[in-house]
Amino acid sequence: MQSSNPVLSRYEKTDGSGFAYAEGKGAYAQAAAGGAGSIDTNAAFQQVTAAGGLRLTLNDVIVKTAIVFAITVVFAFVGWNTVESMPWLMWVALIGGLVVGLVNSFMKAISPPLVMLYAVLQGVMLGGISNWYDQLAVSQNYGGIVLQAVVATMTTFGVMLVLYLTGVIKVTKKFQSIMLVAMVSYLLLGVASLIAALFGVGGGWGFYGVGGIGLAICVVGVLIAAFFLLLDFEAISQGIRNGAPERESWRMAFGLLVTLIWLYLEFLRLLAIFSRS
Repeated sequence: MQSSNPVLSRYEKTDGSGFAYAEGKGAYAQAAAGGAGSIDTNAAFQQVTAAGGLRLTLNDVIVKTAIVFAITVVFAFVGWNTVESMPWLMWVALIGGLVVGLVNSFMKAISPPLVMLYAVLQGVMLGGISNWYDQLAVSQNYGGIVLQAVVATMTTFGVMLVLYLTGVIKVTKKFQSIMLVAMVSYLLLGVASLIAALFGVGGGWGFYGVGGIGLAICVVGVLIAAFFLLLDFEAISQGIRNGAPERESWRMAFGLLVTLIWLYLEFLRLLAIFSRS
């Protein structure tokens, strides 16, 4: 099953000839090339990976994910406290995060420093945007919007993880196709809404500010982002099964961060529009 998340889609192969297996086997053969005699690289590689030396584990993903999320949270405080005195910093972080995110998504060999740089930039951007949404909600006598969005995001993550692990929702090809169409459709709707907002539609919110329609669109956005977590979980599971190298845990952590940031921003917008109504 290939994930629609481009960050994690390379783990689609399910047989023993996957990219990680071939890469690790070739590396072992190269290292042994200077030795005397021939070597069964297939058997030797299996022994090495059985000892946990090369292949990815769930603990690798958990540790790297914890690192990038910790960095994001720390720099979110920086963004929150500097957005009023240095508003330009949030925009630099927004544009820089987009560029670094695209680079990370399509790099053949993942770069941990670039993943951590992405977490730094996104943290600053999220802190600034969260501060702006918080002030907007307070002006509407609706406080605590940021905390509510954080709790909603973490709760959704936990619920989707349980649904995936228990098999209540199975990630099939049909499910993947539906999510891909939904993502593209929602992206096009977002672009159209942005253009409409420039002409004052919805009080500057675009289609999101048009009464009940706007709230419905926000709910759809939250659901799409939430279900994308299932695709990420499946891709990570396949990466572990297929013997992806340990360093790919950084790519997986990056992929989860991308989806969770998307989900958090959707919750923020939903709550902000709800406060206006």
